[in-house]
Formats: sequence, structure tokens, C-alpha cells
Amino acid sequence: MLRTKPTSLEDYNIAYPAVYRYILNEPDKCREMSPFLILMIPVAPADHAARDAIRKTWGREGLIPGVIIWRIFYVGLPQGDRALRIQAALEKESREHRDIVQKDFLDSYRNLTIKTMMILDWLASYCPGASYVMKIDTDMFLNVDYLVNKVLDPRRVPPKQDFMTGRIINFGIIRRDPGSKWYMPLALYPGCFYPQYVSGVSYVFSTDLVPKILQASQSVRPIFLEDVYVGMCLQQLGIHPTYPPDSSSFSPFPTAYNRCRFLGYVSATLAQPEQLLQIWQDFQRAKFTCYEWQQGH
Repeated sequence: MLRTKPTSLEDYNIAYPAVYRYILNEPDKCREMSPFLILMIPVAPADHAARDAIRKTWGREGLIPGVIIWRIFYVGLPQGDRALRIQAALEKESREHRDIVQKDFLDSYRNLTIKTMMILDWLASYCPGASYVMKIDTDMFLNVDYLVNKVLDPRRVPPKQDFMTGRIINFGIIRRDPGSKWYMPLALYPGCFYPQYVSGVSYVFSTDLVPKILQASQSVRPIFLEDVYVGMCLQQLGIHPTYPPDSSSFSPFPTAYNRCRFLGYVSATLAQPEQLLQIWQDFQRAKFTCYEWQQGH
């Protein structure tokens, strides 16, 4: 039986990760060699174009010489009249690229916390030896060189511990308007502000946090705002996110592309994500044309 969505707060408490089964999986992804960094990319099942663009740009494996970086696209079940057709296409794409993981929950905004916790469950089961993980959305630009060499540093041995960084949100406002996309009932989360958390559009963390967050989640009541929920789990653990070297280097807001400005970003939400291929091609010229890059290398 395919599960749809939790029907009550009590159901939500047991909604992840073990109650869903894998439809598509890549259990051998990290078996022969553990990556320095693994990109975990939640994506809608039908969004083949975004996956293909990422494979050709910042998600291309082998992008940084000498640094092993893998990618996994994480999806739930398609919905609607085209669901069977989308699923068949997804399975064909999976056979071709071997980079898609799917479980049998409906893929929707309200189920993002389920998806994120399942990402952590997959990491704990199949890639515990990775040094770092980045969770990043498909409408993002990722400056892989900046992330690897200026934020993470592959020369550091051993890797950082209890580490998570990105755009840190302090005193996040709780939306009580039922018409808001981010509406949070008082019964589900009381208080005036959310605990400190990292914006969910892109954040990076050390893999030692994976089992710790999964363990904390057993005693933290779930909410559908996945980034806030991860922050709640970190609060339960007594762990604070780490500010990045430059506080503006993770940009969660739609950002118009500028070749030299993007050199200073780890990640940025693209104002026009459908232009990722063209933007990426142009960005490769930044190191030869931008004064900031020449000064930093």
C-alpha cells in the first residue's frame, strides 16, 4: 500500500524514516569509496530538466580534481493524472544515471520534513563514511570550488565535527495567519520565535551529525518546515550552527546573476533557474576576468 500523508499529529510522529519503503535506491553509491562531499538534492519527480541541468553543471561528479563528490537526487511519489507516466520516465532515468533515490510517500511541500529525514536515514545506512553532506535545492547555483576549498578544506584531517553551516536564521518569526504558506498552529509549535536554524535552500554539515539528528528526532515533535525542524533537533542536541566565513556567502533570496559577484557565493537562489546551463558556462570565465578571484588565488 502506498502511503499518502500523515492524518494526525500522532501519525506524523512516526512518519519517518523506516515506515516507507524504497522504490528506487543506490545502496552501492559509497560502497567502494567514501566521498569527501555528497550532494543530497530533493527534487520533484517530474523535474527531469532540473536534474539534467545539475548533472551538467555544479552536480557533475569529478568537478574538483582530487576531491570525490557524489550526488543523489531524492524524490517521493508523483501525483496526479500523469503519475504513472512520470514514474516510468523516472525509473528509466534512474537506470541511466544511477543517482536517484525514491521512497513511497507522496512528494509534496507539506512532506519536506519526511523527505529530509529520509535523506538522513539513507546517509546513515549507505554513506556513513562521507566527510560532509550538502542538502541543496534544484533552483540554486552552487560554487563548488568555494565550498570545497574555502569552507570545508579537504586538507583538514580529521573533518570537522558537530558542524553545520549556511544562512543562519535567528529569532525566526512564526506565522500564525492560516492563509500563509508557512502557517504554524499554536498547538503544534507554541512560542514567539523559532530556535536558531539554517535556511533549508542550501546547507552543509559534517556526517557525524546524521545519527545524532536521527536520534534527536525521536524526541522532537515534527513540523512540516524541514529547516526549522532540523534546527529544533540541533537545539535538542545542544549544537549550534557555525557561521560561514562570509555571512553573505549563502544567499537564500532570488539573485540576479552577476559573474564576479557569484564568485563570492557558496550558493545563491537563482532568479531564473531555467538559465542554469547558460549561467554555468559563463561563470567558468570568472576566474580569468574577475579581479576578486585573481586577488584570492
